[in-house]
Parts: sequence; structure tokens; C-alpha cells
Amino acid sequence: MTIETLSIDIAKNVFELHGVNHSGRVLLKGRVTTSSSRSGAFRSMHGCPRSLHGSILWARKFEALGHQVKLISPQYLKPFVYRQRTTANDAEAICTASRQPHIPFCSEEDPRNL
Repeated sequence: MTIETLSIDIAKNVFELHGVNHSGRVLLKGRVTTSSSRSGAFRSMHGCPRSLHGSILWARKFEALGHQVKLISPQYLKPFVYRQRTTANDAEAICTASRQPHIPFCSEEDPRNL
């Protein structure tokens, strides 16, 4: 099975990953620690699937690698966080929200929704 949607929650020193297949089954839960800089985490994304959801800060870098990036405003994620807020739970909420047909995505040209 292949990962269809990979969401990323970006914290100061951690990228929290949550990946699901086309039916929504969780195939990946993980954390990439960026001890001194984020460049190490960025290098580790080369092998990831081509559909990513992340923050505007990294959108251009992931697109340069050939990934399709979709940005979601945090206001649309709150209903999808079912447990205490952690980076892992936020990554799961991003993944769930991104698969909903009614959730609007933001663009880099119009960052007012972020």
C-alpha cells in the first residue's frame, strides 16, 4: 500500500508526520527531529510521497522537490483535533481535515487565511 496523503505539523525542532492511504488507513506515524537546524529534516523528505500538507514556510521548498503542497488555515483544523493538542494529534487533524471535500485550502498568493 502507498501513502496517498501525508500531513506535517511543524514545531520548533520537530516535524510530526501522519500518512494515510486512499481509504484512510494510517500507514505512517512518525517524528523527524531537527536537533540543531531544520535542514536535516528537509533532506529526509526526499523519499516522501508527492502529496503533502504543511505550512507556508516550507511550501516552496517541498514544491521544489516536486511535491504538491496544500495549505490549511488553522481555524479549519480545530474541529478535527479530538484529543489534547500535541504535534502528533495536530498532524492527524491536518490529515483528516485535508481529506474533507468542504475544507478550503489557502494559497501563497493570498495568505490572509493563514
